[in-house]
Amino acid sequence: MVSSAFIGSSFIIKKKGLRKAGVSGPRASSGGYGYLLEPLWWIGMITMIVGEISNFVAYIYAPAVLVTPLGALSIIVSAVLAHFLLKEKLQKMGVLGCLLCIVGSTVIVLHAPEERSINSVEEIWELAIQPASVIAIALVLILYFSPRYGQTNILVYIGICSVIGSLTVMSIKAVGIAIKLTIEGINQAKYFQTWVFAMAAITCIITQLNYLNMALDTFNTAVVSPIYYAGFTSFTILASAIMFKDYSGQGASSIASELCGFLTVLSGTAVLHNTREPDPSTLPDLYTPLSPKVSWYIQGNGEHWKQKDGGGSPPDFITILRQDHFK
Repeated sequence: MVSSAFIGSSFIIKKKGLRKAGVSGPRASSGGYGYLLEPLWWIGMITMIVGEISNFVAYIYAPAVLVTPLGALSIIVSAVLAHFLLKEKLQKMGVLGCLLCIVGSTVIVLHAPEERSINSVEEIWELAIQPASVIAIALVLILYFSPRYGQTNILVYIGICSVIGSLTVMSIKAVGIAIKLTIEGINQAKYFQTWVFAMAAITCIITQLNYLNMALDTFNTAVVSPIYYAGFTSFTILASAIMFKDYSGQGASSIASELCGFLTVLSGTAVLHNTREPDPSTLPDLYTPLSPKVSWYIQGNGEHWKQKDGGGSPPDFITILRQDHFK
C-alpha cells in the first residue's frame, strides 16, 4: 500500500515536470531530455524510487504474482490526483474502470500460488534463461513498433514498459533473494550471476523509465497508469510463471479464477481507454501552414507561374490557390 501511494503520486509529479520542461525545449516524446534539468521531475523520480524500494522489500518475502497485482491502488491515486492537479477529467465510466481493475486484482491475490523455495543464486540463474519469449517481445516492440506507432498508439510505449518491467521484477527478485541468503549467512556475492542480475536490473529500470516518460508526455496520465498496470501485471505474472513455475501443482479452479481476474482487469483498462480525453498538446494544429508554403499564380495570357515563400510577389499576378488551404 505504501509503494502504491508513492508510485501513484510520482506519475503526477513527473507529468507536471515533463510539462514544464516541454515549454522551454524538446518534449520527451520527441526525444528530448530537458526534463533531466527540471527539479520537479526529479522530485517525482525520488517519489517513484521510494515506492519501488518498498516493492523491492515485498518481492523478497512474497511471490511476484501476489505483490504485483496490489499495484492497482496506484491507479486510484494517480487517477484522482490527475483529475484535480492536471485537470485531466476522469469520466464516471473511468471510475468504473478503476473499480474493475481493483476487483480483478483482488481475485488474483486470493488465488495466488505459493512461492517456491530458492537456495542459491545459481538456482535462479538456471531458471532465468527460460523466459526468452518475453525478451523477444520487448525487442520487437522497441525496434519495430516504437519508431512507427509510438506517437499514435498508447499500447506501444506501455507495452515496452510492461515487458521490460516484468524483466526488471525478475532481476530485482533475484538480487533480493541473493541479499536475503547473504544476510542468512550464505554468501552470494562470490557468484558472478548475482552481479549479472544487478546490471540487468539497472539496465531494465533505465529503459523502462525512458519509455514511461515518453508515454506520460504523449498521452493522458489517467489512462497511462491503469493500462501500464494491467500490462505490467500480466507480463510479470507470465514471466514469473515461466521462470519460477508458480502454477505447478495448482488446481484447475484456482487457475480459472486467476484468469477471470485477468479478464476483469483487462475489462477495466478497456473502459478507461475508451473514455479517455485526448491531451490538447497532442492534437494537431489545424491552422499551421505547410512549410515551405507554395502559391500558384496565373497570368492573363494563361501562363502558369509557381513561387515559394520569400521570393516576393510578382506584379499583375492573381493568386488562385494556396497549398496550405488543404491542410
